[in-house]
Amino acid sequence: MPRSTRADYKTFRTITTRWMDNDAYGHMNNVVHYSLFDTAVNGWLIEGGVLDIHKGEQIGLVVETGCRYFAEMAFPDTIHAGIRVAKLGNSSVRYEIGLFRNDEDAAAAEGFFVHVYVDAATRRPALLDPALRTLLESVAS
Repeated sequence: MPRSTRADYKTFRTITTRWMDNDAYGHMNNVVHYSLFDTAVNGWLIEGGVLDIHKGEQIGLVVETGCRYFAEMAFPDTIHAGIRVAKLGNSSVRYEIGLFRNDEDAAAAEGFFVHVYVDAATRRPALLDPALRTLLESVAS
């Protein structure tokens, strides 16, 4: 499967790498990619007004993740995280994220994670909030 390009995503978040993101081999450690995925999606949800991490009645729990690596990234690169929704269910969503290094058009890494949305108090699956669903539909592929 070929790697994606910026044109494959509908929204982006810019994330600056940090010195601590580099590992002993001089590139960004693989675990950092997952942190970037979380940062991009949750920041987008917060900015969209559909996630309140302190008082919200609904939260998304990660139930599955994956990543494919194509090219190295390292501090001091600027990462542009493309976000799209590949599958939208009643209480779940599959996010796909492309990480683009600086001005490069081809993804350096691509990942996904699945959120199951639950009631924050009971931790039981709950139907997606209508405002959340609307935002997710805006980037659905």
